[in-house]
Amino acid sequence: MSEAAAAGRDPGLQPERTRLAWRRTTLSGTVCAVLAVKTALHGGPSPAALVGCALCCALWLGLLSLAHHRIRTLTSSDTPGALASRHATAAVLCTVATAVCGAALVF
Repeated sequence: MSEAAAAGRDPGLQPERTRLAWRRTTLSGTVCAVLAVKTALHGGPSPAALVGCALCCALWLGLLSLAHHRIRTLTSSDTPGALASRHATAAVLCTVATAVCGAALVF
């Protein structure tokens, strides 16, 4: 990268875009969890549906907690560190497990 290009770069934009991406992820996770609960309870609550709803909600809360932690890290300093691999793994597992729970509730 040339010196002129490096001087024109705003280091504050990348953390902002990442923060907004985490917000979009939590919003879409919220919509998925709400739709899963609505679908599960549509025909009347059954024990399996209630367990699925509880699991979807717990996974959503886990993803929300991880996202909140990351957003706090991004806003706490000018040069935030990279996402820890255990946090990234937990976020992926929560997302995939929520999708599996939602699919199980639909079928």
